[in-house]
Amino acid sequence: MHYDAIVIGGSYAGLAAATQLARARRRVLVVDAGQRRNRFAEHSHGFLTQDGTPAADIAAQGRAQLMAYPTVEWREGKVTAAERAGQGFRVEVNGLPDAIDARRLVLATGVIDHLPEVPGLAERWGRHVFHCPYCHGYELNQGRIGALGVSPFSMHVALMLPDWGQATFFLNGAFEPDADQLAQLQARGVVLERGLIDRIEGAMDIVMRDGRVIAQDGLFTLTRVEVASPIAHALGCEFEDGPLGRTIKTDAMKATTVPGVYACGDAARQGGSLPLVVGDGTLAGAATHQSLIFGAH
Repeated sequence: MHYDAIVIGGSYAGLAAATQLARARRRVLVVDAGQRRNRFAEHSHGFLTQDGTPAADIAAQGRAQLMAYPTVEWREGKVTAAERAGQGFRVEVNGLPDAIDARRLVLATGVIDHLPEVPGLAERWGRHVFHCPYCHGYELNQGRIGALGVSPFSMHVALMLPDWGQATFFLNGAFEPDADQLAQLQARGVVLERGLIDRIEGAMDIVMRDGRVIAQDGLFTLTRVEVASPIAHALGCEFEDGPLGRTIKTDAMKATTVPGVYACGDAARQGGSLPLVVGDGTLAGAATHQSLIFGAH
């Protein structure tokens, strides 16, 4: 089977990319394993016209609208192999021998979040523990909110939090702020907690190793991200290091270092925000379409 493009990953970025190609009446296959990064969060916030909408509903509506285009096909599963084949690419899905050909590939595979190893944190991920204050800070209603230190970059999160509530910075042995950083925290009214965390229990009670219990309404932490699929590496795409981990390197038009392969969404950018990845996917889809006319970037 031959397609103009195969979009690997059918979450928000992949849906946006496929929609641009579908509207150009190109034949598109979307392959999706059904693992949205934000599947742990009940609602999505900060996305124009969709503020407060259940995250799963946005994805479902996007898929339904995409599948109304007659040139689009959807396949459940994982792309298990991909390689250059002539002027295009050949992929395998779920390890099956019936290889699929396409002129272009769009990698929208997303990432895996590796959470800090604090007992009780993973169970509250997406409900009381978050990664993005723009996505979840307002709903904490100016309550007690914490930033969990995992690296010096956690300073950035801690300094933002007072705009959303009463902020405490739990260093947890990750690093020690210098004099200038301490002054910044004090100026922003951030309470500094140097004790080590033992566990999280209850709704959001942080139990310290010295026995103290510090109740919070929410906690923000950075995660270490890992691109969720090995396909970019197998194709020879270059990666770049960032404060959260390695992501696929792209240019301004979302082209990877492998001609004909584009990447978008969390796999190709630092941070995580639904509006940003939708925009990312839209750009990747348009660039992929134009490459079919004018040549690969």
